[in-house]
Amino acid sequence: MTEGEKQQLGERLATVRERLVDAARAAGRRPEEIRLVAVSKLHPVEAVQAAFALGQRAFGENYVQEALAKQEAFPELAAQGGEWHCIGHVQTNKAKDVAGRFALIHTVDSVKFAETLARRLAPGANRQAVLVQVNIGDEAQKAGVPESDLPRLVESILNLPRLELRGLMCLPPFFDDGEAARPFFARLRVLRDETAARFGMTLPELSMGMSGDFVQAVREGATIVRIGSDIFGPRPARTTA
Repeated sequence: MTEGEKQQLGERLATVRERLVDAARAAGRRPEEIRLVAVSKLHPVEAVQAAFALGQRAFGENYVQEALAKQEAFPELAAQGGEWHCIGHVQTNKAKDVAGRFALIHTVDSVKFAETLARRLAPGANRQAVLVQVNIGDEAQKAGVPESDLPRLVESILNLPRLELRGLMCLPPFFDDGEAARPFFARLRVLRDETAARFGMTLPELSMGMSGDFVQAVREGATIVRIGSDIFGPRPARTTA
């Protein structure tokens, strides 16, 4: 990255942070309640390093092999208090590649994947923190567990002591207007609260909201927002499988 590109990244990151603080305060919340995950997929590891140097600590990756390559290229991130988050759909046969490699896996959406993930954790490894991805818009083309199957999946995860269920995640139907996504965020919050009450547990996390709608997500209770283009700029085309 050139110095000019780094400067632009810093300006975009500062703007996102300011908007996040404003959104939290407008919702009567403390800004520190909301974690910013910078979505670095398809951007070079140099961009991650530049954002890390500016104080950004959590980074989200969608593609397993790309994420592992960045982890190998930038081991200082985890060693110096940073976090990698897995925010993309993971096929069950790749559970071995993500188990224990991410601070939080946002996209558990089936009993089979949860069981395989737990089994693939190395002996003696820490529990793997996970979120359940809910198909909140009931869209056939999207991953995520249907609402009707959520209790069964949660119960299965709770029976896997090597996994730590932290909350729910969603990708609502895409809207240019963030207000149109707001009812889906509200629904995920209700599902989280109902699930916590049903199983007598605490589920602190709601991962929802991206560049176009994170302000509305914060107003509906998001504790994690996943911001990509508003930080890193336009996303390069994907050239590898």
